[in-house]
Amino acid sequence: MALIDASTLELSNKIVATNMVSKTVKGGRIRKVAVLVVVGDGNGIVGFGTGKSSEFPDAIRKGIENAKKNLIRISLKGTTIPHEIVGAYGAGRVLMRPAPKGTGVIAGGPVRAVLEMAGIKDIRTKSLRSNNPNNVVRATINGLASVKSAEEVAAKRGKTVKEILG
Repeated sequence: MALIDASTLELSNKIVATNMVSKTVKGGRIRKVAVLVVVGDGNGIVGFGTGKSSEFPDAIRKGIENAKKNLIRISLKGTTIPHEIVGAYGAGRVLMRPAPKGTGVIAGGPVRAVLEMAGIKDIRTKSLRSNNPNNVVRATINGLASVKSAEEVAAKRGKTVKEILG
């Protein structure tokens, strides 16, 4: 997973999940906010981050800053991914399959946010096991990070792309 410098990129962001928690202390209740944010350039670069604060705007800002530190580049084949993959993190599993042009993004909430920020237009996905947004987003990112293009596989094996694809 090669990290990317975010200072030169035009990134857009999407809030995937928010969570308000409160703690009761002697003086009353203290409320805090946790936000899960996905950022991407729509062209194969995507990242996620979490931000926590007592106010929503601060939590969102912190989440975006955190996400910019975790950017990865993913291999695309046109508007989809090169091959099927199952991403995993904790109890979260996300099955991702390439789809023909015109299919669209068939995915649930957290997975859809990651794929749209990455710039993937045609893909079929299924979220398996956990539905915790943190685990699902991390599983999706892990799966996309492990996708290899035919050129990368050919270079690793010392063969040509034609030999790999048959």
